[in-house]
Formats: sequence, structure tokens, C-alpha cells
Amino acid sequence: MSGTGTTADDDPLQTAVWRLRSRACWADAAALLTPTTPAAALQRAALLVERCLYTEQGWEEAEDALRTAEALAHTAEERGAAACERGQLAYAATLHTVRDRADEARAALGRAAALIPPGAPGRPLLDFRRGLLAENLARSPQAAQAAYRRAHAGATAHANALLLSFTWRHLAGLALREGELAEARHGFAESLRIREELGYLVGTAPALASLADTEPEPEASRLREEARRLYRLLGGVPTWLATQLAPPTPGAATA
Repeated sequence: MSGTGTTADDDPLQTAVWRLRSRACWADAAALLTPTTPAAALQRAALLVERCLYTEQGWEEAEDALRTAEALAHTAEERGAAACERGQLAYAATLHTVRDRADEARAALGRAAALIPPGAPGRPLLDFRRGLLAENLARSPQAAQAAYRRAHAGATAHANALLLSFTWRHLAGLALREGELAEARHGFAESLRIREELGYLVGTAPALASLADTEPEPEASRLREEARRLYRLLGGVPTWLATQLAPPTPGAATA
């Protein structure tokens, strides 16, 4: 859940990587990158870490790629970015109950916070990931909201459209939990709009499903069916959408 999507200078390699990543082909995207520089090694690791979060597979490959990125990192920001990915991998393993690595996730993101300056381009992603930990592991929605808002402001300042789609989505999720339906609908709609504009296909089904939770019928059913279509198209990715997109039981009462 890093990067900005398409590149400003239309670099052919980065464009190819983005197209594969956005279609859930993380391994193919990573294969295009030769991890001989800190930037390439970090990007390759980030792709494979993201695959773990979306597919619950590829943990060893992500660990290997991350160790390479950590070994090649020299500057404080490079080390901080690698620590940020380390924290995300540990978070994903904990979230998917592969292994409890919550302490490792917190320590890695804390280390990243000490290395990445507040105004640096990588800081908003770090703030967002600290929000994920607060919301999903620490169960602290107030701390999560503060972190997401910092990430949102930073993503806006750095024109990081993809990250904005995530901050809109997660702030909307917190609003929905508080019963703020109009605010939640707006945030989910903004997230969906950005992902469709970027062509971030793997993130479009979750955005559709979330927006459906704020819409009345028949629009809610239409959005969920479109989400199911994309989910099937991508081979059941992201895996955690399966429960949310399960069709209603025939004959069950509906609200």
C-alpha cells in the first residue's frame, strides 16, 4: 500500500510495474526489478509485502526481499523506508493470524518514525500504517483517526493520489462506525473515484464493497455485484473480501 500509481515522467519500467501491481500481479511486477540499488530493492520488497497483505501468500519471498532492501539501505530515509516495510509485513502476518508479530510491527514503525523526517515524502505512508496498527491491533479508533488525518494531509501535500484513496477509505470506515453515514459515503466515494482514475483494479472491489455499505437498495446490491465481478476476475483477491462479498443466504430476511 505504497507508491503513487502512475509516474509523472511515464518511465516505461515504472509504468509496467504499476500495471502489473494494479492487476494483482505482484510477483511479475517484482521480477521486473533488479535489486541492485536501495530504491529498486525497496520497491521490490514493498511489492512482495503488499502481495502478502492481499493474498496471504508469499511470506518467505517477502522476507528475503526485505532483508536485501535492509542490507542495501544506507541513508536514514532508506533505512526508515525499509523499517516501514518491515513493520507492514509484521502487521500483515498478525492481521492474517499467520503469527503474532504485533510487537515487531510496533517496534519497526517506531524505528521508521525516528528515521523519516516529518516533512519527507515517505512520512505520510508511515503515518497511515501507524493508523492501521492503532485501529486493527491496538483497537484504538481515536489514535487511528489522528494518524490517518496526518497521513491524509501529507498525501495531499505530496500529491500521493493512491495513498489518498487509502486515507479516504479508512477515515470513512471510522466515520461509519460512529454512525456518520453521509461522511462515510463521501469518503468511500472519493476513494473509489481515485482508484478508478488511477486504474488500481485490485483496490476497486474493496472500494465498491465499502461504498455499498452506505447506500440504499437497489444501489447497494449493484455495487456489491460489481465488486464480486472484479473479485472473481482477479482470482479471489484480496482474500479478506470473501466474507464481505458472500451472497446473502436464500430466504434470509433483509433489512
